[in-house]
Amino acid sequence: MIITITNQKGGVGKTTTAINLAAGLAAKGLRTLLLDLDPQSNATLSFVTPDGDRRSLFEVFTGEALLTDVILEVEKAPNLTLGPAALSLAKLESKLTGEIDAHYKLTDQLQAVDDDFDYVVIDTPPTLGLITVNALVAATHVLIPVQSSYFALEGTDDLLETIDRVKVRANPDLQILGAVLTLYDKRTIMSRDIEEQVEKVFGTKLFETRIHKNVRLEESPAYREAIFSFAPRSTGAYDYYRLSEEVLSRV
Repeated sequence: MIITITNQKGGVGKTTTAINLAAGLAAKGLRTLLLDLDPQSNATLSFVTPDGDRRSLFEVFTGEALLTDVILEVEKAPNLTLGPAALSLAKLESKLTGEIDAHYKLTDQLQAVDDDFDYVVIDTPPTLGLITVNALVAATHVLIPVQSSYFALEGTDDLLETIDRVKVRANPDLQILGAVLTLYDKRTIMSRDIEEQVEKVFGTKLFETRIHKNVRLEESPAYREAIFSFAPRSTGAYDYYRLSEEVLSRV
């Protein structure tokens, strides 16, 4: 099962969802691979220290390394393995432009490790470029984090259109697993209004779980930990535990 987490808007809790959903699945004993495809490398730096000599998914995309050559075991999250990003991913699109199999680079690499993992979770950059398309072509499911803000649905039409295009040609079995509301505060009228708007767009695809605003979620990456080891009794840990359960129930 390959779950791509995407939204072309920044600041919606995409990486937070990627790292903690992956850690939540791993905590249930599922062999989980987290792939960081964002040049900003936030998912990578949530688990390992910076290392300019470390090979990354850039080398995997360009054929200079195999996926098995670059993945790392995550120390404080048993069953979780990381495919690290690097700033060099920012130049990947120009490097691959014109290659006939450019959209299938990630698919080919994941097929080689298909038996090694129960779940793959992919964090993507906040764009709808070649990297994100690779993640959609490789995926079985898409999960869309939506921030509880007045501009929550801005760009959603473009994202859904891109998903439909991928389904038409490259990946007809791709499914929208669901949308999850992030940075949610049930005390505010705004959050409740946005909840209604998002539900109109996604209907039953909107997860029942809400990811509430939580300081511990913001702090945990600085300590190179997922929320479950950093603050296991926090609201953030509870929310992502529930989301993990809900994801498993849908797939």
